[in-house]
Amino acid sequence: MQIALVHDYLNQYGGAERVLEVFHEMYSQAPVFTSIYSKSSMPAHFRSWDVRLSFMRKLPQAAKYHQLYMPLYPTAFEKFDLRGYDLVLSSSSAFAKGVITEPETLHVCYCHSPMRFAWNYNDYMAGERVPRRAHIVLSFILNYVRLWDEVTSGRVDAFIANSRVVQRRIRKRYGRTSTIINPPVDTTRYTPKAGGAHGDYFLLVSRLIPYKRIDLVVDAFNELGLPLKIVGNGRQAAELRARANSNIQFLGSVSETDLKRLYADCKCFIFPGQEDFGIAPLEAQASGRPVIAYGAGGALETVVPTVTGEFFTEQSAEALAYVVSRFDPDDYDSYLIRRHAEKFDTEVFKERISDFIGQRMEKHRSQVSGYGLSLDER
Repeated sequence: MQIALVHDYLNQYGGAERVLEVFHEMYSQAPVFTSIYSKSSMPAHFRSWDVRLSFMRKLPQAAKYHQLYMPLYPTAFEKFDLRGYDLVLSSSSAFAKGVITEPETLHVCYCHSPMRFAWNYNDYMAGERVPRRAHIVLSFILNYVRLWDEVTSGRVDAFIANSRVVQRRIRKRYGRTSTIINPPVDTTRYTPKAGGAHGDYFLLVSRLIPYKRIDLVVDAFNELGLPLKIVGNGRQAAELRARANSNIQFLGSVSETDLKRLYADCKCFIFPGQEDFGIAPLEAQASGRPVIAYGAGGALETVVPTVTGEFFTEQSAEALAYVVSRFDPDDYDSYLIRRHAEKFDTEVFKERISDFIGQRMEKHRSQVSGYGLSLDER
């Protein structure tokens, strides 16, 4: 098969880009079509890929200020020439699913979520300091973007949702059914400490941006006075550092070796945001460590109460502090936690994706070949 991969943008490395990495492992000869690409922001091995960029690559500071060019993305993806491909596999939480394909091409979209910034604008912008005039302009732009997003969902032959919550959004926003295949977690990278031993600190690994709700973790641990280590960078970093007491340590970016150690040695992993899925909690569980998570979104599919962690049910510092203060790591079996994480391993993901595409391709080819028959022959 001639296969093309399509991804929204390559200017930051997160969960969606990890999914794209696995797609590229599965289909290593496939070119990757994307809007913009910042090589310095992505892992070095991406540079060996056949990455094909839109006209947006020529725009000033496009990789750094990609949000400012929002009205241009639909055209950028529609202009890609995808003729001659048997399969287009898009990885999308924004514009990638809007590519135009031939009737003979099977387009499968792995949907991380329908556009959060368009459909959940108020939640997405909470905590962002956006001038009132900008909100007014955005409201008009997003009317167009939402319409385009809904219309272009019809260009997709089959949707894969990364979680139950995303499956519900696909049904609500697009009126389409989807199959759930959770994102891959490379559990082989992580190893629990012998005997379930651990240190005395709590751990959080995240981009430091408002909707991740790191602020409520800082407030909770300021009150509790317990040791907390925070791994990650982001535009909210300076604000959070100024807000935190001395018991909270900001580590910024760390090496893979250090991250493995931090996971394996932490007392518990903290996950305060409402995410569509959330890979970091499973990396912690692959390291044998329990998780305290906000009980909503993807965490409901990855954390098992009393077995692999606990939930706090109100997204507030007080609710988190209450659960943390009563948490005892010795109540959890690191072996069982690890076994749970293995259900989400990369090899499981690859097998499920391969089976799904094989079944859909067989059905699609049968339908396409039927188009050439006369009415009597059908």
